[in-house]
Amino acid sequence: MKIALVSPYDFAHPGGVVSHIRALDEEFTKLGHDVRVIAPAARKNWVTLGERFIPIGKPRSIPASGSISRISISLHLAPTIQKVLARERFDVVHLHEPFMPMLCSAVLRFSDGLNIGTFHAYASRSVYWVGWPLTTLLLHRRNRKLAGHIAVSEPAKQYASAHVRGEFTVIPNGVDLCHFNPQVLPMPGYDDGKINILFVGRLERRKGVKYLLSAYARLKKEYPNIRLIIVGPGVTLRKRYEWLVRFQHLKDVVFTGGVSYDELPRYYQTADIFCAPATGKESFGIVLLEAMALGKPIVASSNPGYASVVKHEEQALMVPPHSSVALAEALHRLINDKALCARMGACGLKTVQQYDWPVVARRILDYYVQASDGRLSQENCMVQGAYVSSD
Repeated sequence: MKIALVSPYDFAHPGGVVSHIRALDEEFTKLGHDVRVIAPAARKNWVTLGERFIPIGKPRSIPASGSISRISISLHLAPTIQKVLARERFDVVHLHEPFMPMLCSAVLRFSDGLNIGTFHAYASRSVYWVGWPLTTLLLHRRNRKLAGHIAVSEPAKQYASAHVRGEFTVIPNGVDLCHFNPQVLPMPGYDDGKINILFVGRLERRKGVKYLLSAYARLKKEYPNIRLIIVGPGVTLRKRYEWLVRFQHLKDVVFTGGVSYDELPRYYQTADIFCAPATGKESFGIVLLEAMALGKPIVASSNPGYASVVKHEEQALMVPPHSSVALAEALHRLINDKALCARMGACGLKTVQQYDWPVVARRILDYYVQASDGRLSQENCMVQGAYVSSD
């Protein structure tokens, strides 16, 4: 099959949707499919997909749902999109956040192929343009061009189905279990006997780092041998958090900034406990998959997205969002119970196998065939001599 994977987000900037599309591109290409990625990119030379990448539009930073979305808002993309679609003649056009302006919505408008939409968001009104009659009408028109609707989790499905008509199939995000595996080496410099608590994520308010710092301050008095490692990009909030650390005279708090994809598994391996204190608006929990892939016990907020990935007392201890006291109590429990840590780590390793990217990619290929209603021939869906099937 010739497949287009369309992202509304800057493909040179890290993010969950971008990582998802990169993984699908890699898996589909391995299986012999002809893949193109269509997305805006501030720095094309950072994308590293060669001719498989088709840049359309220049991304701009737009505040959205407690975060910053880097999307193209140009009103002049139509000629380029029409030219690309006419030249490439895709069998499948797979749009991630299909109604996100402007790129995905415009591609969907002009695409006459098999259009599939994946819905990643949870509680983000901006994605669905709701509120005005004109934009609601436009959404319904675009939606009629979708042959299939995928949601990455039950919370994403519930949210999308409240605004978008159609049947939704849940196919989750994945994780590369070859890259994130328990055999990787830990980062040097942290094997000094201290108990390492790890956070991974962008430094945004909704990620809950301020509650983790408050919980850490409570614990540090009782456990001087703990260390907090904060991994993730961010400038403005990092300065505030660093000031808070200095103001409270907290020791052993490390801000690494953003780290490379190659280094990231080594930070997970360095951790004794992984903590994800996000306050909400999470449709999934990719960082939870990564932590489980390394066999790490988890403390996580009980928001709907995280609860769709892990269960309390099995892979993680789930705590109410916005509560530094609850975070401290859960971390306290894991610090003192090595057997519980080992049990949770083993359970996470078993659970995460179903999220391996080859497994997820084959489920998506199967979905293309099911949604095609006969438009895709069996010969077109052959993969290395065998028909794609999840049976």
